[in-house]
Amino acid sequence: MANSIQQKLIQSTIEAVKSLYQAEISTEQLTFQDTRKEFEGQITLVVFPITRFSKKSPEQTATDLGTYLKEQIQEIVDFNVVKGFLNISLSDAYWISLLNDEIADEQFGQLPANGKRVMVEYSSPNTNKPLHLGHVRNNLLGYSVAEILKANGFDVVKANLVNDRGIHICKSMLAWQKFGEGETPESSGLKGDHLVGKYYVVFDKEYKKQIDELKEAGKTEEEAKKQAPLILEAQEMLQKWEAGDEAVISLWKEMNAWVYAGFSETYKQMGVDFDKFYYESDTYLLGKDIIQEGLDNGVFFKKEDNSVWIDLTAEGLDQKLVLRGDGTSVYITQDLGTAQLKYDEFKMDESIYVVGNEQDYHFKVLFLILKKLGKTWADGLFHLSYGMVDLPSGKMKSREGTVVDADDLMSEMLETAKVRTEELGKTEGLDNKSKVQLYNMIGMGALKYFLLKVDPKKRLLFDPNESVDFQGHTGPFIQYTHARIKSVLSKAGANGSKVAPGSLSVYERDLIQTLGNFPVILALAAKEFSPAQIANYVYELAKLYNKFYHEESILKAEVEEVKNFRLQLSAATAKVIAQSMNLLGIQVPERM
Repeated sequence: MANSIQQKLIQSTIEAVKSLYQAEISTEQLTFQDTRKEFEGQITLVVFPITRFSKKSPEQTATDLGTYLKEQIQEIVDFNVVKGFLNISLSDAYWISLLNDEIADEQFGQLPANGKRVMVEYSSPNTNKPLHLGHVRNNLLGYSVAEILKANGFDVVKANLVNDRGIHICKSMLAWQKFGEGETPESSGLKGDHLVGKYYVVFDKEYKKQIDELKEAGKTEEEAKKQAPLILEAQEMLQKWEAGDEAVISLWKEMNAWVYAGFSETYKQMGVDFDKFYYESDTYLLGKDIIQEGLDNGVFFKKEDNSVWIDLTAEGLDQKLVLRGDGTSVYITQDLGTAQLKYDEFKMDESIYVVGNEQDYHFKVLFLILKKLGKTWADGLFHLSYGMVDLPSGKMKSREGTVVDADDLMSEMLETAKVRTEELGKTEGLDNKSKVQLYNMIGMGALKYFLLKVDPKKRLLFDPNESVDFQGHTGPFIQYTHARIKSVLSKAGANGSKVAPGSLSVYERDLIQTLGNFPVILALAAKEFSPAQIANYVYELAKLYNKFYHEESILKAEVEEVKNFRLQLSAATAKVIAQSMNLLGIQVPERM
């Protein structure tokens, strides 16, 4: 519901309750919603909460209110009552002015700056392997949430905390040193992240061999894991790295540079970007000052072995280690320090961590500790917890046999898009370069839409073939609708005139009403950090346009005024489809 009429309805309903029933009602007690398709009207007031003031039946209360509102608001032409629901019909003149004055405005769907800054942290890869399917959902979610917040007037900082140190990084480095024979991305033809990931797998294979040998020699599984020469060498390498050993640091920098070049290509293909990179190698020692601060003011306590803990049993959690007895950090130490660093640097009002739901407990603890430490900004911290992505078995190949590589997934999507698009004959008249661009747009649009249309909290099953269906609840269906509108507009030639037909058809009215809802959906998507709100909205909009397109003649409309109005409505729909898809990181084609 457009804001202008919503405010009028709310205000007049508050006045109606006061005038008719001598009672005060608050805005929060009023519920307006779009009228269900099977009933007359466009906007429905839920009357049940008002009956406690009227002391009348829901039907009689609705009739009283309908009569009052119709007298007060000139845009209301009629109303009907269904049980406790007041269905309101608005005049065609209202819908036409909504299209001409609000929806056609260049700034429609773009709120002014609200003076608030938000950081969205996403991606957070490890530099010992390429990005995988889980990272794809993470990156697409983070990027889309950031874009939605921007459109709602927030100043957004997109951050990426790169896990570039630790034992897992040393495993890849050591395996490359021992078995790599000087192999580089250039000599192997492999992307840098894939090359480093290859040696992480090599390490694992060789380590398992050593464990088996030690077990045959009489060691227990646990002893073998701890005593295998490879793991001891990796631990020694980590100690050297922490001590600043020149040779180790030099190798670490070289191999990480390969990985960053690989990541950069993957991010580019995925269409995501970042304003700020944090590196664990810079932040892993942070947090120790915060631990001391917490000890000084009694938030933390020390055990006999000198380790530092916090007791969260009163909050229904447990005791949590925040610093080891030997003075070394654990993850939470580092996260406390990084949170402080981010706030000191950007002074943001909110900070959103896009991290899978397996880390729910960690973030609960992190935020609680920061609040106990008296960090006023801790109230603005939010964990955007998302579910796993599953694939139908056998649908995707993966290099390591278990994890689906992001690059493999994206290239398979492009191939699927190419096959499907050619089957449907949607590339006629396109040169090779345009075809490649189209396959990329459709393949990536299919992948992104399928992953974003589901509520972030839910686990989802991703089916590559289903996602590229031009008729289903998919990205390509919406992209095709946009191309269809552009084709209609192109055949008609430019027409910028604002026109008003005598009356509207139900299809025209439904389309304008749905377009008018865009700012409301945009605000809801920001409030819930949910791109699914936008994804499902734009699908409904595309479906309504197709219904309108099939039921109403546009270019062959007999009355010039009607034709021009329908072209104007088509142009507004294309604009909102493009805006919505853009918020999901999806491009829309001009032709298909």
